[in-house]
Amino acid sequence: MKTVKKVVVFGILALLLCVAASCSTAKKLPVKTLTITKADGTCVTVEAEIADTEETRAHGFMERETIPDGTGMLFVFKVDQVLSFWMKNTPHPLSIAYIDRNGRIRNLYDMTPFSLASIVSTVSCRYALEVPQGWFEKAGIAVGDQLTLDFQ
Repeated sequence: MKTVKKVVVFGILALLLCVAASCSTAKKLPVKTLTITKADGTCVTVEAEIADTEETRAHGFMERETIPDGTGMLFVFKVDQVLSFWMKNTPHPLSIAYIDRNGRIRNLYDMTPFSLASIVSTVSCRYALEVPQGWFEKAGIAVGDQLTLDFQ
């Protein structure tokens, strides 16, 4: 009987460790106010979580049911590259801007919840900004607009 109790206690402890480990990966990301300057010279701000590690970039907005307008997530990469994103395990519809190392928005796309289809940048970029779907359009943000790079 004591062996069975030890196995049960060990199992419970292992489960608690797994839960604790998953909670530690769900840490709150730092939030920065980003400024985007539109072609007409007006500025729009967005409160963006900063995903700048492999772990935070890989998780992104997965499992998030709601993402308020005016908020988003900026994915920061160390080197310029053709970027590719998908919506695996992401229930909230998003729009994505691919942004080059100078802060210029190069591509804007809408993405479908839970889709495994890759949304690929047309040029090498350093950043990707995800926001609730339609927010870029509502804010009047277009390809060629400029993200101020003062968040690093």
